[in-house]
Amino acid sequence: MDDPALFDLRHQARDGSPPALYRLASALVLRHQMAEAFVLHRRAAEAGLANAQIEHARMLMYGVGCDADASQAVAWLLRAELAGSPIAGYFLALIALGGQALPRDGRINERLMLAVRAEYPPALRAVAMHFGRKADRDDQARCMQWLERAAGLGDAVAARLLAERLQRGEGCRPRPDAAAQLRRQLAQHGVGPLPSVAVPEFVPINAQPGQLQMEDVLQPVDLTLQSARPHVLTVDGLLSADECRLLIAASESRLQSSRTIDPNDGLPLAMDLRTSSDASLDPILEDVALRAVQLRMASAAGVPLSHAEHLTVLRYEPGQEYRPHRDYRPPGSLERDRPDAGNRLRTICVYLNEVQAGGETEFPVAGLRVAPRPGRAVIFDNLHADGAPDVDSLHAGLPVQRGVKWLATLWLRQAPYRNF
Repeated sequence: MDDPALFDLRHQARDGSPPALYRLASALVLRHQMAEAFVLHRRAAEAGLANAQIEHARMLMYGVGCDADASQAVAWLLRAELAGSPIAGYFLALIALGGQALPRDGRINERLMLAVRAEYPPALRAVAMHFGRKADRDDQARCMQWLERAAGLGDAVAARLLAERLQRGEGCRPRPDAAAQLRRQLAQHGVGPLPSVAVPEFVPINAQPGQLQMEDVLQPVDLTLQSARPHVLTVDGLLSADECRLLIAASESRLQSSRTIDPNDGLPLAMDLRTSSDASLDPILEDVALRAVQLRMASAAGVPLSHAEHLTVLRYEPGQEYRPHRDYRPPGSLERDRPDAGNRLRTICVYLNEVQAGGETEFPVAGLRVAPRPGRAVIFDNLHADGAPDVDSLHAGLPVQRGVKWLATLWLRQAPYRNF
């Protein structure tokens, strides 16, 4: 039986009023009654309610209460955008970054700027982080202005990024008092400070000042060959300090004890082999800023973003480790998780913070250890050119001796894994 609040919403929606249908559908989503919410969102969307069109599209994007259908999601978002919704345009930009359901073209920049002008916080944060990668002083000022505006609109992630910049004097003179005040405000809502992150080798992008050009994430990077067998590459400064902080902020509240994959049935299994904590980024929580970081990672690894599994962020505390293992998945595991995408062709890991001691990534066959350093990426192949598993890809996350290690991992399949 419905609770009184839901009963009242059903009563209000009896006449088919689009706003009432939308309110009822939103309440059902909160109660995890997704199939009914999908139908009600669709009814309100068909009646022309832009918010319902966007939510209906998002359910189609992620297969919530329905089968995933990116092309239908795009159609509904285009309809809402045509009616004047910049928020619909924001989600079209998010989809287009994937380069599948929409082309990755200049419309991404146009749509993001419209969402910025509408003061949509996720758009403000994404554009701020883009300009934060540029060396021009005015671009750094733009980064700060948009982070401040997003924080003022209640975006806790933007507020946390802003506090770090104020503390360190990134894009401004150091303002520790302002940073402390912002952190006190966040603490009142149960949000703590981020780990200290600076990226020593980070080189700002070489791009035209004052221009939003999200395609900059695809710029080539200077890779260093560390081993031919197994094939291991590194690149320093792949992610900026803002991007490292973003990944930590997006994941820390969702951390759980790490598990491995049972080779027989493909189910998660707790083992002493792996003692870290991790959080897999739920696609429905992904925003443009997070998607741009993943696109940068996939591009550096030379694999389309469409082939990427969901991003995983890991935290290793003192003594925690990931003993020698290989990333390619056994047949029983693949059968349970999009077998058409093939196996894990390549892995890219990015270290997100400075580790006081320990925490190297070791490749025993190559006699190679890669030291953790904020923004540094290590890229390695899990399969041979013919698709056969490369047993030499054995690697380990060595125990953290002092401090904490944060690491972001993107596993890249042989064929498309994502829907958009």
